[in-house]
Amino acid sequence: MADIVMPRLSDTMEEGTILRWLKREGEQVRRGEELVEIETDKATMSYESDQDGILQTVAREGDTLAVGALIARVGDGADVDAGGRAAQGEEPRARTSAAPESGLRSAAPAETARGSAAAALALPGGRVKASPLARRIARARGVDLRGLTGSGPGGRIVRTDVQAAGVQQDGEQGVDVQGDGVGARSRPAGVSPPSPAADALENVMTAKGEARTVELSRTQQTIARRMAESKATIPDFTLQVEVEMDDCVKLRTELKRLSPAEAPTYNDMVVKACALALREHPRVNGSYRDGALQLHSRINIGVAVSARDALVVPTVFDAEEKSLGEIARETRALVERVRAATITPPELGGGTFTVSNLGMLGVRSFAAIINPPQAAILSVGSLERRAVVRGEDVVAGNTMTLTLSCDHRILYGADAAQFLARIRELLESPAALTL
Repeated sequence: MADIVMPRLSDTMEEGTILRWLKREGEQVRRGEELVEIETDKATMSYESDQDGILQTVAREGDTLAVGALIARVGDGADVDAGGRAAQGEEPRARTSAAPESGLRSAAPAETARGSAAAALALPGGRVKASPLARRIARARGVDLRGLTGSGPGGRIVRTDVQAAGVQQDGEQGVDVQGDGVGARSRPAGVSPPSPAADALENVMTAKGEARTVELSRTQQTIARRMAESKATIPDFTLQVEVEMDDCVKLRTELKRLSPAEAPTYNDMVVKACALALREHPRVNGSYRDGALQLHSRINIGVAVSARDALVVPTVFDAEEKSLGEIARETRALVERVRAATITPPELGGGTFTVSNLGMLGVRSFAAIINPPQAAILSVGSLERRAVVRGEDVVAGNTMTLTLSCDHRILYGADAAQFLARIRELLESPAALTL
């Protein structure tokens, strides 16, 4: 019988919650079939079985377990009948190392984050539920874990519980907590003094000083979840080009002379160029869903806007059908509503491609994270005067760096390169943007 453990679905994942079993108890599962839906701190993802056989679940829906903890077993019918169920008294245990507590040691035996503290402490065989770090400090300080109430998930005893008990015990016994030898005679027999290693460990744990926890807003939680999902599930690659923007600078200068208040920004020009290029390269305007490519009939470009402690992406719908002036006016209005917190959910959805610009902050180039399920995102750097080669001469020119991040499941190198080249062509000859 093969064990299936809580997988590490992202580089920062420490534990996961079983949201839903996608296969039933006793059902035959195949390698590669979706087995369970798991919620991490940043995303909800389906996990595929890496074994063939009959499913025997160990963790229940709603249980929160450390990475590496046993969640199920897969075997033949005889194995399952002989294996027993966790619900009959078996405690799920980690098969592999889990995420470290505060980055110092491999984390703990598997456990659920639900249930009372008293129940969490009463494990089979009288074993106390505590983190490895808490056990280590308890051994060094002579603290009996059986007399403590844990403050961690599910009543688990953690480092701070042991430290608090140790301080109280030292005070009652007259133990020298300053290390000068006073009170050492009052230490109970058989109780070892704190070891230098434990003291050093405590110093490391407190080296950052006091920590202030800041709860994330719902918007920030959504951003965190979607970005983690993107990095964990999308095989991405990036391409970069330098664009000569002299003609765009001339065009904008003329438009500002005609209408200072409504002249388009360089980012508006990029959005328009992307819209026209997407019409010619529909694959870039697609999405990856359920193992298939969806090609969208509308070209809706999201424009990343920095809001207070968040990044919001309102959408310019049917951007290829709008004039440069219309895009400029609509984008300006969307930005104002984002910063006034009056933007509506429909204005934040439906995007098929995204443009993110940090050039106004002096960033020359960067690679943005793809907004799933979109195929790509374009990062816009600063417009700068740089040395450029024209013919046999080196002259000063206005240039801008564009970086395209692509989902390799949808786009290949040649597809993305042709799309990016078309954007550069439109920006270097911007008359087409005004039609």
